[in-house]
Amino acid sequence: MNTVATHTATTRGEMPIDLENEVLRMKKEMNAVLLAHYYQESEIQDLADYVGDSLELARRAAATNADVIVFAGVHFMAETAKILNPKKPVLLPDLEAGCSLAEGCPAPDFKKFREMHPNHTAITYINCSAEVKALSDIICTSSSAEKIINQIPRETPILFSPDKNLGAYLAKKTGRDMLLWNGSCIVHETFSEKKIIGLQMEHPDAKLIAHPECEAPLLDRADFIGSTSALLKYVQSSPEKKFIIATEVGIIHQMQKSAPNKVFIPAPPDANCACNECPHMKRNTLEKLYLCMKNRSPEITMEPELIRRALTPIQKMMEMS
Repeated sequence: MNTVATHTATTRGEMPIDLENEVLRMKKEMNAVLLAHYYQESEIQDLADYVGDSLELARRAAATNADVIVFAGVHFMAETAKILNPKKPVLLPDLEAGCSLAEGCPAPDFKKFREMHPNHTAITYINCSAEVKALSDIICTSSSAEKIINQIPRETPILFSPDKNLGAYLAKKTGRDMLLWNGSCIVHETFSEKKIIGLQMEHPDAKLIAHPECEAPLLDRADFIGSTSALLKYVQSSPEKKFIIATEVGIIHQMQKSAPNKVFIPAPPDANCACNECPHMKRNTLEKLYLCMKNRSPEITMEPELIRRALTPIQKMMEMS
């Protein structure tokens, strides 16, 4: 297993701990599966059994035979794993690892939104709480959304939540007039079109590839638009050698591993900050992963009735995608 460096942690009166080896040892001892999203720190990705996007990780969580699921991602992802495999403990290194999209769509407000439009089918992006999932008809991911929307009869009106940028992109792609929840991702809205144009002038041979959660002006400039997994597949198969990456920078680690002879340039944010990193994803650290496995906590807990209601729209996603 390739890791950039060996991480150690020390406590008073104890010898340093090799965190990578301890995580691997505990994973075997617990018969645990470690699932990591592409946006996690590179050292966590390198320790994971599976690295993927939301749809792939949901499938892995549903199918695993492991005794324990350790989810290196954000809260809604770990909740989804629990919904799909409710009898297994699901551990999350940091319970505060949230999501701006999920936080911007509170269940009580979403319930009112649905009640105002009772004849609409509610297709909801997976970046939402379990309570919002339970109020939805179908869940989708960025990689499955277009396929799911195209299976809804043309005469059926659609509510799409909570990402307005992804919703607008899908409306354009599918020709559907969808009613959109006014939410957005803090990372994908931060990219500076002006700075990206500057990068394109500096690197005229680079292809701009973007996640559909980005704003429309940036998407209009992109050479390729796709989900996280689609972006990864694109750079692997493309004959081009240089890419500007307009999504969370964590994916570049997998791009470099799978296409080491190519150049990947992170799209710059508007401010002089590391705003192209998701602060929620980056709450999970190797130290927190170690402690979470050592203590078997924090653990995702949910009421059985909520699990039951949230499962139905997720199962529809799995069937339709």
